[in-house]
This record gives sequence, structure tokens and C-alpha cells, in this order.
Amino acid sequence: MLTHWFSDPAALAGHPVALWLAALAVGAALCFLLMLALRLARSRLDRLARPAGQGAAGAASRVLLRTSWMILALASLLLAADLVGAPLPGRAGPGHLWFVLIALQLALWLDRGIEVGLTHAVAARGRAGSITATLLSFLLRALVWVIVLLAMLDNVGVNITALVASLGIGGVAVALAVQTILSDLFASISIGLDKPFEAGDFIVFGAVAGSIEHVGLKTTRIRSLGGEQIVCSNTELLKQTIQNYKRMQQRRIVFSIRVTYQTPVEQVAAVPGIIRAQIEQQPDTRFDRAHLARLAESSLEFEAVYYVMSADYNRYMDLQQAIYLGVMRDLQAAGIALALPERILHVARQPARSSGAA
Repeated sequence: MLTHWFSDPAALAGHPVALWLAALAVGAALCFLLMLALRLARSRLDRLARPAGQGAAGAASRVLLRTSWMILALASLLLAADLVGAPLPGRAGPGHLWFVLIALQLALWLDRGIEVGLTHAVAARGRAGSITATLLSFLLRALVWVIVLLAMLDNVGVNITALVASLGIGGVAVALAVQTILSDLFASISIGLDKPFEAGDFIVFGAVAGSIEHVGLKTTRIRSLGGEQIVCSNTELLKQTIQNYKRMQQRRIVFSIRVTYQTPVEQVAAVPGIIRAQIEQQPDTRFDRAHLARLAESSLEFEAVYYVMSADYNRYMDLQQAIYLGVMRDLQAAGIALALPERILHVARQPARSSGAA
């Protein structure tokens, strides 16, 4: 046989061993060219992403970094074997092998893409989004790999109908068993994505008022004004109407002042101007209105509205105190008396009965 091969070079060239040797050589060259092209592409993307290394170019460069050299080498060898006509061992056709290689590489790129995207989202939202990003990353990456695995099994001829049905039944059973935990987990994801509050925000809901300390996967911990820590389920927390005072950009203040009915009309007309002057004298305030609002039972009631351009409650109280004191001084200087709650009682005497009455 060796004599026949040496005497007939064409027979040697058509032998499977020779074909595979040629495929290895061509595959090595193809793999080198693909690696070189990939490196050039990443270098180009890195230059576009400088200096911050962010944006679409930076993300694409980090995704390409997840390219598997083993998959690249196997794909090069498979392409080379098809070019030189080398026979493939086993029953698997080249179409099945191509699908497996492409599916694995796409899964690797999607896995890295999810990681890069969620890392960017955490950097944009701050530290508070790290828990949500971790949970979302786990769920999305697990979903990608399950879909890829099922697709590869189906492509190579495995009947996955029973497997999918079993996974569906098992998933329903597990979901029913841990529905409370899953509800809190998805509520945590909702909090992380929608951001109704973050750590450090002062919120009020129901009878609870306090600062957010930590948003976990199942519960949220709140430090109340009394000093104790309140642990609330994420699901129950999102069912409440939440007032977030940290995000308040300005505070609208409404207050009233009452003066006596004995005040002359000219002085009554001057009261709104006195209130307005005191509000406008204070920093970080914006005057809205001041009017004689109503004629009450025992006083003339003035209503004033202004805005404090700060969410700080202590700052608001300082300004309100200064306004009250200033208005009291100006009213006293103008001879206008503040009204006190009073009620006038009229007592009627009945006439005395005559002594001769029956």
C-alpha cells in the first residue's frame, strides 16, 4: 500500500489523513487571520472609546473580549475541512457542528453583553442598584444559557418536548411553593428599575416615617424618627402610597393670621402687605399670595402662601419662625391686635313673677 501511495501521488493526496493534514494547515492560517482581524477590531473600538472607555464602542470591545479562541479554532478547522473536502468523523453533519459553535459563541457574547450593560446601569444609578443588577444578571444569563442549551439539543436531534414540559411543570411547582419570596424578589427588581426611593431618602407611608437604610432582595430597612429600625416587605411597601421628601425641590407653605373685628378697615387692608414684606425679606423664599380669606366667627382671618426653595425641614422651620416674629412686630407697631378665640354669651333675665299669681 505504501508503494502504491508513493507511485501514485493522487491516491496519497486523496487519503483522509492527508486531507486532514491539509485542513489543519488551512485551519491554522484561517484561525490566525480571524484572531488578527478580531484584535484589530478591538483596537479600533478601544481608540473610539477613549478616554472614558464608555459608550457603545467600549461596550462592544468588552463583548468581543469574550470571544472563545477554542470556538474560533474549531470553526476555522471546520471551514478548512469543508474547503479541502476532509471527511468528518461520526454521524454529525457540518450543519449541526456549525450551529453548536455559533450558538455557543453567541451565548458567550450575550453573557458578556448582559454583564456590561448592567454594570453600566449600576454606574449610572449608583450603589443602590447593585442588588437589582446582580439579580437581573443572574436571571437573564441563566435564561440565555437555558435557551441555547435547548436549541443545541434540538438541533442535534434530541427530543426536548418532554424536557421542556418537565421544566415547565417543575417551574410552576417551585413558583407556587415560594410565591411570597418570588413576589418580594420581583418587587426588589421593580424598586431597582423604577427607583421610587433610594438609600438615604426620607419617606412617609401610612404611619411610618423614616430614612431608607437598605433595599434588599426581600425586605427594605427603614430608620424611623424614633430611632428604631423598621423592616418592611418589598411587596407590601410597593402597595403603599409613598411620599419621598428628599426629592422635594421646594416646599409650599400655607399659614393663617387672625386679627380682631375691632381693627379699622384701613389697617385691615394693610395686613397682606405686612405679611408679604416679611416673607420677601427672608432668603430662599418665594412669595405667592396673601389675602383676607374669610370672616370667621370671632376674627378676620388672613391666609398667606409662599414657597421655601429647599427641602430641608429645619431650614423651613427657621424661616417660618422668622416670618411669624416679623409679622407680630409689624402688627404691634401698627396697633393691630391679634385675635384670641372668644365667644360672646348673652344672658337674658326673665321678669319676676307677681306675688298674686296663681
